[in-house]
Amino acid sequence: MNQLDRYDYAILSALQVDGTLSVAQLSERIGLSATPCWKRIRRLEEEGYLENRVAIVNRRKVGLPVTVFVSVRTSQHDDKWLARFAANVIALPEVQEFHRMSGDIDYLLKVVTSDIEGYDRFYKKLIKVAQLSGVSSAFSMEQIKFTTALPLELVAHG
Repeated sequence: MNQLDRYDYAILSALQVDGTLSVAQLSERIGLSATPCWKRIRRLEEEGYLENRVAIVNRRKVGLPVTVFVSVRTSQHDDKWLARFAANVIALPEVQEFHRMSGDIDYLLKVVTSDIEGYDRFYKKLIKVAQLSGVSSAFSMEQIKFTTALPLELVAHG
């Protein structure tokens, strides 16, 4: 499985909450000196445990308060169709997440937009990208929880 120890998990836990921590701050927080801490961060990046460090923008403040979960059904399931569909959906900037699902729904998209009219513009682009047998939209009324932090305590050992 993975070769992470408690220091690695501590680094990952701290950085996923605050990616701006300096090596000095991080090493003090986890109880490791700066050089070994820096080497671990580098290794975690090189091995793909740390994919990216980003700022999370407040979507409401920038004018994108509406979140829509879009369920897509299709009768097409071949690799060529999926590759074309995926490339076109990925290119739509409103799509924050795109999942292939099990069950009655084939694909689930998380979409952010400005308002109902903005979603309608997105919907019109979506139905042009491929033949779909059904599209259903559910508007989020309230975001009760949002986090990008993974529950590392569930897998951390040591």
